[in-house]
Amino acid sequence: MLKTFNLQKTFKNGVTAVKDVNICLEKGKFYGISGNSGSGKTTLLQLLSVLDSPSEGSVEIDGTDTAKLKSSELCSLRIHKIGFIFQSFHLHPSLTAIQNVMLPMFVNKKLDKSELEVRALKLLELVDLTERKDHLPKQLSGGEQQRVAIARALANEPDYIFADEPTGNLDSQNEKIIFDYLKILSKDRCLVVVSHNDIIKEYTDKLFEMKDGILTQSI
Repeated sequence: MLKTFNLQKTFKNGVTAVKDVNICLEKGKFYGISGNSGSGKTTLLQLLSVLDSPSEGSVEIDGTDTAKLKSSELCSLRIHKIGFIFQSFHLHPSLTAIQNVMLPMFVNKKLDKSELEVRALKLLELVDLTERKDHLPKQLSGGEQQRVAIARALANEPDYIFADEPTGNLDSQNEKIIFDYLKILSKDRCLVVVSHNDIIKEYTDKLFEMKDGILTQSI
């Protein structure tokens, strides 16, 4: 379970992007965060995924107050518990699909290095890309690249997956495909997706709206 307590983020220019957010997110649920550009939703996602630190308040993950962790402990938490899906895919251009999926596994000391390729292949199979495993990102469509990014986010079997506008660069057909995959993933883990598109309403168990840094529950 992920909880936040009076979470706030104020930047050096004085702008408060996230204001006093208190939420509780459970595993096995699909959570959506909608809102206009500049509403603070991406900043909130970065705080929830401990990619950034709050100005005030705290994020608790599975009973651990992340504010009290050392940098090395935070790094370990990200490796083992958190997966992140970006809008722009961020695949390594010179690595094949299977190599991109394997990449996060190399920093996971708990994994047997001899098993990485087998694990990566199973993840590509999960997103129906087995036949494209040896293709470079430039040889894949936008939808295929995002599916590789989803497989990569699952590389270390995280309990929490965060996605920032995962379909922002895709057409409507691929958008639905990606959301279908994300819905399947949410059955076993906590999934938090930021999106400005109304399609998210069809998939979420709970939808929040962000406006001027304030988070409210929509459905």
